[in-house]
Amino acid sequence: MAGEPVTQLLQQLSEGNRDAFDALMPLVYAQLRKLAGNCLRNERPGHTLRATALVHEAYLKLVDADVAWESRVHFYAVAARVMRRILVDHAKAGNRRKRGGGLEVVRFDEAVMVGPDVPDSIVALDEALVRLAVRDQRKSDVVECLFFGGMTYDETAAALAISPATVHRELKMAKAWLYNELAQNPSASLST
Repeated sequence: MAGEPVTQLLQQLSEGNRDAFDALMPLVYAQLRKLAGNCLRNERPGHTLRATALVHEAYLKLVDADVAWESRVHFYAVAARVMRRILVDHAKAGNRRKRGGGLEVVRFDEAVMVGPDVPDSIVALDEALVRLAVRDQRKSDVVECLFFGGMTYDETAAALAISPATVHRELKMAKAWLYNELAQNPSASLST
């Protein structure tokens, strides 16, 4: 997929051309589907949210987003954030239906899964990421791009205008902070 037509359409969208979004979606759909697949890759059998549904929900939120689109990478970073919100909302809805609880140990990479057995952990991770964002927005953004957005280190670096080495450093520090934060949370803990 060429980045140039996407960036041009995003600029048109930022200028108020709502038709640009309809032209944009066929160009970005495959990448959005890949992002959604990354978010849902390790789902448990019987999960109700599928990649296509996640992309369609994200599309509905993105079409109404009041964002000054900067580039293709910026668009995917925002899409990753929107998908994270959808997954967290889905997990919270499942949590309301679920009875019981208890301590649950979840690997960091698995913490982005949403399924019948892990909604507490994704909600706890989301709440921890919100607290991390208050302390250090860039670390929270790095985690969001890498784990919810399925971006590579290079794509994350481009989206956040930092070097890949900085992405690596920020991720190490963010994982340590999140581990400590989630270890204090009675509903979930995070193992590395």
